[in-house]
Amino acid sequence: MDIKVDAKGLACPMPVIKTKKALEEIESGVVEVTVDDVAPRENVIKFAKSLNCEAEVVSEDGPVTVIRIKKGENVNIDINDEDITCDLPSGRGEVIAIMSNKIGSGNDELGAVLIKGFLFAQTEASPLPKSILFLNGGVELTTINEATVEHIKTLESKGVEILSCGTCLDYYGLKDELKVGSITNMYTIVENMKSASKVVTIG
Repeated sequence: MDIKVDAKGLACPMPVIKTKKALEEIESGVVEVTVDDVAPRENVIKFAKSLNCEAEVVSEDGPVTVIRIKKGENVNIDINDEDITCDLPSGRGEVIAIMSNKIGSGNDELGAVLIKGFLFAQTEASPLPKSILFLNGGVELTTINEATVEHIKTLESKGVEILSCGTCLDYYGLKDELKVGSITNMYTIVENMKSASKVVTIG
C-alpha cells in the first residue's frame, strides 16, 4: 500500500508529523512525501532513517521535493507528536534586522518598492533565514503596510521567526496594529543576533 503526503507550505514539525501518521497507517509499503523547503526535506529524511526506513529523493523541481520512504515490516514508531523536533538545515542560522520601512536613502517611494521586493525575494530564497527582526521604522512593515504584511506572513508560515520591537511599536503607536509575528524586547533581539551565524542589516 502506497500513501502520498502533501506537506507543501507547512513549517516544521508538521511535515514530519504527517509523515509519521502516514507510516503508522501501513505495516509495510511506501510513503511519498512532497515538501517545498530545505528544512522539511532534511528533517523528513532524518526522521525516516531514524526508524530504519529507506528514504530517498526521487524528484526535485525547484524547492518542491518528493521523498520516497520505504517501510519494512516490524518497524516500531513509538514516538509522540509533541516529542518531534526539527533541526535547521546547514547554513540556516541567518538573522535579518530590518531597521526602516524602506531600503536606502534618496527617493522614499523607490525605497518602499525595494523593501517590498526584498521581502518577496526572501519568500523564494533557500535556505530561509532563521529570524527577521523589525526595529525602528521597520515595524511599519509588520503592521500598517499591507503590501509587505502578506510576504511576511508567507515567511512565517515557512518557519521564519518574525519579531517586532515592542519599544518601537509603542513609540509609533502601532502595538495594536501588529498583523504578523510577535512582539519582542531588546534582550531577545540581542540574543538572536549573538546566536546567529550571520546578521544582515537592512535599512
